[in-house]
Amino acid sequence: MKNPIANISQRTAARVAGFGILIWIITGAYLFSVLNSGITEGIPGEKAIIAASNIKANEWLLYIVIASILIIITCNVVVALALYVVLKPVSKNLMLLAAVFRLTYAIIFAITMIFLFIEPLLFSNVFAIGQMFYALHIIILGYVIFKLGYFRRILGVLLIIGASLGYLTEDLMHFFLPTNYIWIAFPGIVVVAIAEISLCFWLLLKGAKIPEMNMSEK
Repeated sequence: MKNPIANISQRTAARVAGFGILIWIITGAYLFSVLNSGITEGIPGEKAIIAASNIKANEWLLYIVIASILIIITCNVVVALALYVVLKPVSKNLMLLAAVFRLTYAIIFAITMIFLFIEPLLFSNVFAIGQMFYALHIIILGYVIFKLGYFRRILGVLLIIGASLGYLTEDLMHFFLPTNYIWIAFPGIVVVAIAEISLCFWLLLKGAKIPEMNMSEK
């Protein structure tokens, strides 16, 4: 039996990916605002302990957090598969690898959230490992988009630079300089955030034209 994901059109897949990214960005921003609510000081492990305690103390907040986690995981799985359908004509192997990295991130993210409640001190370490896989996904995605040419070259470059100087730098500094890395990675995180939002709206607004792309645009 063929995978139904593989049978949907590129334009449908583009819009699915765009909506998935949009929902993931909104839900992720809300989740991490909840996790960081009222916490201004402390090392990552201590902050995780405080966040877990605050969530456990509020039953409705706990339900909302769990729902947010499930939405984020689902969105990442859907986006990984949809982006593969959209961009596999450019490079099937690279997009397969990108999908594997994003799916791996989704799995580790789920594990990370479990650690938040059972072993908060390990939360930030597991999260950093998961984000490395996400950064690799973004770098590969950026390269494939770069090959499409024109405006998409700029978007691809921003994704590659932002993920490298933002996510990867943040994760590496977490392990080597856990209290001093944020300012180093911040510019890269801003760049990749702009690039991912741009990617979201490109998929939503230009998705109908994606099947018209040809290899001469690379």
